[in-house]
Amino acid sequence: MRQVAFFSVAPYERPILEQAAFPNTTCLFHAEPLSDDTLALARDAEVLCVFIYDRLDAARLAQLPALRCVVTRSTGYDHIDLAACAARSIRVCYVPSYGENTVAEHAFALLLALARQLKLCFRKAEAHDFGLEGLEGFDLKGKTLGVVGAGRIGLNAVRIGRGFGMDVLAYDVRELPELAAREGFRYVPLDALLARADVVTLHTALTPETRHLIDRAALARMKPSAILINTARGPVVDTAALCEALEAGRLAGAGLDVFEGEEWLKEEAELLRPDLSPEKRQALTLCHTLLSRDDVVLTPHSAFFTREGVARLLETSLENIGDYLAGKPCHQAGA
Repeated sequence: MRQVAFFSVAPYERPILEQAAFPNTTCLFHAEPLSDDTLALARDAEVLCVFIYDRLDAARLAQLPALRCVVTRSTGYDHIDLAACAARSIRVCYVPSYGENTVAEHAFALLLALARQLKLCFRKAEAHDFGLEGLEGFDLKGKTLGVVGAGRIGLNAVRIGRGFGMDVLAYDVRELPELAAREGFRYVPLDALLARADVVTLHTALTPETRHLIDRAALARMKPSAILINTARGPVVDTAALCEALEAGRLAGAGLDVFEGEEWLKEEAELLRPDLSPEKRQALTLCHTLLSRDDVVLTPHSAFFTREGVARLLETSLENIGDYLAGKPCHQAGA
């Protein structure tokens, strides 16, 4: 009997995943993340279905002799060692498209929260303070939106920005002039985008080239009045550099659904350890710094989390599993 093991199964996912029926296959569902402590639960699995916090590096893969396919319930797959999988002929499948409008809408939710001082508005209203002091916002109409990564999600951000009456610039390694003409935006180099945009929204995958794409030098190119939005991946932004720019007044605000070290912050027991590593300690400190600021809106990697987005995500993930088991092509990472 073939075995499929699901990890990091959330309560909202279980009813949908448990309806899956694959011929001659046993499905095991684990709420726990895949870790060194739970790896034994996957020892006999031919297929692993994981989420973004389930890291599969070469050391873990070596302990899974039966594994032939990894299906991640996400668009990003930087948590999976593709080279190690390729060396073992392990197929890696992902979800190429499920939340292009969903994530773009969340990016604008973060932006509007900053533009209209909603964090402070909520705090004042809860304190029964209905004065307007400190609540002045700004219009989106007439501002310049810079979209870094003009793929499926980025293109939806372009459309939403245009709907608000914004002038839209985009940076992408692959330029499609006909698309730009049709959608009403202009491609520019990254440095030009950073210098001209009133709002920079990130929609790029995490790769070695994009890690810390927004670093101290990039932040220095931005207007002091600019807003940075990140719904892509945390390490695309150098968090320490971001905190420095905000503290020095070189950036007006940031809306973050993702941030460096977010996977560690989900592990409360790990953070209470007396031997906490310097890297994890810094992530915790920087997160608390960001949370304390009125010019930062931070959400817990929830941009994907809508009823419709989750349904599409799980549907495609189950299709990937079914296609693999049936010997059909699936959405393969790196293909």
